[in-house]
Formats: sequence, C-alpha cells, structure tokens
Amino acid sequence: MTTPASTPQASGATTTLAGRPVARVGLGAMQLTGGHGLAGADPDRAAAVLRTAVEHGVNHIDTAQFYNAGRCNQLIRDTLAPYPDDLVLVTKIGAEHDDRAGLVAAQRPEQLRAGVEANLTGLGIDRIDVVNLRRVDSPPGIIAEGDQVVDLDSQLAELAALRDEGKIAGIGLSNVSADQLRQALPAGIACVQNSYSLLDRTSEPVLDLCRTHSIPWVPFCPLGSAFPNNPKVTAHPTVIHTATTLSTTPAQVGLAWLLATYPHTLLIPGTTNPSHLLDNLAAATLHLPAETLTTLTTLT
Repeated sequence: MTTPASTPQASGATTTLAGRPVARVGLGAMQLTGGHGLAGADPDRAAAVLRTAVEHGVNHIDTAQFYNAGRCNQLIRDTLAPYPDDLVLVTKIGAEHDDRAGLVAAQRPEQLRAGVEANLTGLGIDRIDVVNLRRVDSPPGIIAEGDQVVDLDSQLAELAALRDEGKIAGIGLSNVSADQLRQALPAGIACVQNSYSLLDRTSEPVLDLCRTHSIPWVPFCPLGSAFPNNPKVTAHPTVIHTATTLSTTPAQVGLAWLLATYPHTLLIPGTTNPSHLLDNLAAATLHLPAETLTTLTTLT
C-alpha cells in the first residue's frame, strides 16, 4: 500500500463505506476494458483514467472479476498496485464469465465463494473492502433460472462466513427489492446498488429503507441507460435547460441531483475519457438551488 493521493477530490465531501471514509463521487470501472456490449478504451487510455481518478481524490472504485473475463481487475492491479492506503475497492459477485455463453448467473453459495476468491486473486489483495451480491431475480441483465434460483438467506450465510474469515470486510447488495433488503438487514449491509436516476425511480422504496437505516446508496445507471424504461437523463429538455441556466452540463445536473437527495449517496459513474472523469467529479461541487431541486424532483 502507498500513501493516498495529495490532490483532494474537488468536493471534499465524504461519507463512510464499510467504516472507511470515501469521497462521494467514485469510479465505476466496467467501461474501461469493455465487454457486455461496451467497446472499452485502449489500455493506455484506460490506465490514464484510473491514474487521473486517484490523483484527483477518488478513493472508491467499483469493479468485478466478471467484467470482461477478469481484464478489468487486471487493469486496476497493473495500474494502481501497490494501492493507495485510502483506496476502497468494491467488487461484485453473482455472475461469472462463460467463454461460450458470455455472462451467466452464479448465485449458488459455492459460486459466490469462488467469485470472492477470483476477485481477491484478480486484484492481488487479501481482503475486499465490500463485496456486492448481485441478485438476478429481475431485470436489468440476466435472470436466474433452474438451480440458480437461490434463497437469499443461504447466500448471506456464505457471505457472513467469508466476512468472518477476513476475506471481505463488508456485505453489499445489488438489484434487490425493499423486502429483500429488509430480510438482509440482520446480516449487516454495507451498501445497496440498484438502478436509479432522476428519471427512473423504481427503486425508491429501497432508497427509503436505506435512508431509515443510514445505509450507503450507490445507484447504477445514474444517468439512464439503453435498458427499457430507463431513459437518458441528459436528453431530457428540463435537464438540458437547467444545465444551460447553471452554466454546467446535463450529466452534472443529473449527478448533482442524486447527491442532493440523500447524504449517503455514493456515485460510481463510468467513463473511458479522463476529461469526462473530471466533469463527473465536478458534479460534487454543483449546488442546485431549492427551486431547481423541486423542479427536477417533480419530473417523474
């Protein structure tokens, strides 16, 4: 491990994740190496994004061994190891890469354990700060079938065992319902990752439960996506008008709105462009006036 970057993230705003202080705008690494329908960046450019992130105070990077068959974790390891002391690495399990079928479900307890071990090896670390269990009961993405339909309690028991063994520090959940989060609360949940944006608030009941229990909320697809019923935030006329009025960008408006709705929101927008990364970080300093917040909040 090395000392943290001396240049702070522009916002200086932090919260805690699994007991570690983190800047509220981090980096989602999936886009860096492509796969899953993404083109990715050339290795030098992808490495530049990672280095720029750390230099500007990003200390929360979200990744997974199943991102492009392990290439994403390898890129992070090659670029950043030995890791800064303040860097919080968050990974995801519940799926795996199959050479013939692509991304497939991996929900059984023994597969979850194998996923944790693969992430440890891929990143070259002895313990993962947070491991998110990606449930695949509902879209977006793959859906569990057959022996991949596994009860949540057995999965949580396996993750708790891994935590007791010191291989993971925190248990997170991804793509879960409010009932599932409520069921998991006794296990101690470090964070929740669900699809959520200004224009897609299907997961509002889950966010409300996070608010009640002060659980960090990490929305994926924070600006919308190509998935059905998840419109592009940056294309909405009101968002564009707001950005013009505030002399900023539509993306920054969408990200700033998310940060303003809950103090324990953590963002992990992805990019393959170092300049876009800096634009994303700048969203943490964008103040949305009360009237603007009200206007945006009433869009859906």
